[in-house]
Amino acid sequence: MRLSLIALLSLGFATPALADWDATLAAARGQTVYWNAWGGDQRTNDFITWVGQQTEALYGVKVQQVKLTDTAEAVTRVISEKAAGVTETGAVDLIWINGPNFLSMKSQGLLHGPFVANLPNARYLDLSPASPASVDFTVPVEGMESPWRLAKFVFTYDSARLPEPPRSMVALAEWAAANPGRFTHPAVSNFMGSTFLKQALIELAPDASVLQAPVTDAAFEAATAPLWAWYDGLRPNLWQGGATYPENQSIQQQLLNDGAVDISLSFDPASAAAAIEEGLLPETARVFTPEVGSIGNISFVAIPFNAANRAGAEVVANFLLAPATQAHQQNITVLGSFSVLDPAKLGAEEAAVFAALPSSPALPSLADLGPTLLEPHASWMTRLTEAWAERYTK
Repeated sequence: MRLSLIALLSLGFATPALADWDATLAAARGQTVYWNAWGGDQRTNDFITWVGQQTEALYGVKVQQVKLTDTAEAVTRVISEKAAGVTETGAVDLIWINGPNFLSMKSQGLLHGPFVANLPNARYLDLSPASPASVDFTVPVEGMESPWRLAKFVFTYDSARLPEPPRSMVALAEWAAANPGRFTHPAVSNFMGSTFLKQALIELAPDASVLQAPVTDAAFEAATAPLWAWYDGLRPNLWQGGATYPENQSIQQQLLNDGAVDISLSFDPASAAAAIEEGLLPETARVFTPEVGSIGNISFVAIPFNAANRAGAEVVANFLLAPATQAHQQNITVLGSFSVLDPAKLGAEEAAVFAALPSSPALPSLADLGPTLLEPHASWMTRLTEAWAERYTK
């Protein structure tokens, strides 16, 4: 169900909810927001294009996606501008950001805000201190970034070829040994590959609670020792003997579709249903999560301290939180990402839009996905990927 502009307006989200929002809307009109976002997924790119079409029609705010291969590119740009004394006319207006990149920008004073509480549609969020919308990889958000899509790590498989998938990292290694070459993971330089490593680390670490604190040498050595032993056993049984890795999730999904491997990875529980809809996976594709649960987080957008179009960026961030936008995004024929909104805060009409969304045998319920495991502190991911590269690429 693709929502028309009239349908969007009928839900009332365009009406300012705060006294000063009219001033923000006035300042934003005519601005072009340069949204720096990972460009590796066409459905996400198409959704961002749609967002720009809607915000231009509703508020006179255009959106130009700056497609990134790595979010760090945008962070480096802002750092360079600050060093050059550019404090008002920065080239980056909005960033799709998470984890280490958010920690880096926040710690260096590179973010505009706090601004989230000023967004009218923030009333639909659970912003309590411990809520997923208030914490990013254990780092308190403190209103410096705004949520826009929910992510949860899942494995995708073809149930026709693999009726009973391995539901733990130990079982995965055992299955790979019995079926060499039928599994791989994206390069660890890609966030999907690093997430695979983090999932294994959480499952295998003697005490996973240490991952919630900043990494230390002693903690890293103790926590990762079982991981490296496990990976040493897994690697020879990977696709192409672990000599090379798919560049990203999309390429690995293509390997699954082609029958070259039996399992793929995603950070979107609806990805299999969406791919079936597009003819990119067989109708027998399904998703599963490990028995202990899987890593989950919220994707955020942040505004750099020197953004040239800060008002426009706030308007876009607010639009992303509108119930109609979130429902459109959750539609498996559009993007399929689960909503970040608190269902308890939705009115009957708004909830009805979500209830009317199409379903699929490949679309899991939230209950099907099991427990959500907390992301490790951002410093762990940086250290983990560096150590993996040192061990396995040199």
